[in-house]
Amino acid sequence: MTATSPQIDELPGDEPRVPKYYTLKQQLLAMTETLPAGSPVPPERTLSAQFGTSRTTVRQALQELVLEGRLERIQGKGTFVAKPKVAQLLQLTSYTEDMRAQGLEPTSRLLDVSYIPADEVLADRLAVRPRTRVLRIERLRLANGEPMAIEVTHLPAQRFPGLRRQLAKYASLYTALAERYGVHLLEAEETIETVPAPPREAHLLGTDVGLPLLLLSRHSLDEEGRPVEFVRSFYRGDRYKFVARLRRPTQPAGSVEPDSDRRRIAQP
Repeated sequence: MTATSPQIDELPGDEPRVPKYYTLKQQLLAMTETLPAGSPVPPERTLSAQFGTSRTTVRQALQELVLEGRLERIQGKGTFVAKPKVAQLLQLTSYTEDMRAQGLEPTSRLLDVSYIPADEVLADRLAVRPRTRVLRIERLRLANGEPMAIEVTHLPAQRFPGLRRQLAKYASLYTALAERYGVHLLEAEETIETVPAPPREAHLLGTDVGLPLLLLSRHSLDEEGRPVEFVRSFYRGDRYKFVARLRRPTQPAGSVEPDSDRRRIAQP
């Protein structure tokens, strides 16, 4: 029997036309990758003359590089080469632990601490009755003094009495839960999506309205499988990226793992 090569379907039509701005974007990217972070990028007029193209084309190329986090635009000062994005491994750890693992100094600014009645979504996530009192904690997260994220955490108030007063004593909420209440997080489900920056969040994070943010939603459980928190966080898409370490399952697809294995997803 003669082995045959797999058939490759050919795409119809001619080669797609590459827009001018895209070609220029690649040229600018190659140019800026040789420069250290914080280096100024020539103004639009200079780039237009240098590359022989219109300022509209230059502006579109620069805008895409800003959206991708390659460049940073500072109002009234110009455009600069951006710092490398913070690469965060997806795991069940606190923001404080995450930043210190990156060699960055984490700080937080408390924006709001209040009690709110649980709506249907919160009641379901926290396994409480609707309108049950929930502790809402909103914090601005910084790394080396630079705004990185806005984090809104919800916890069942009855389960953590006095937690509101404990927040000033602990750099990490997870440490407070472990030391004061004996609660250790074991697993979580986390979703990531992109959203345009609303005005308030853009102002707090020092970015422009409409630029992409990463919206993370985390639902965390303790060692007994009880819900502990529901968190929604806005991260700057130009400064942050998440890394997932994947491993092929050892069991056939569709099989059910033992409960002890299923729950060993991530350790705080």
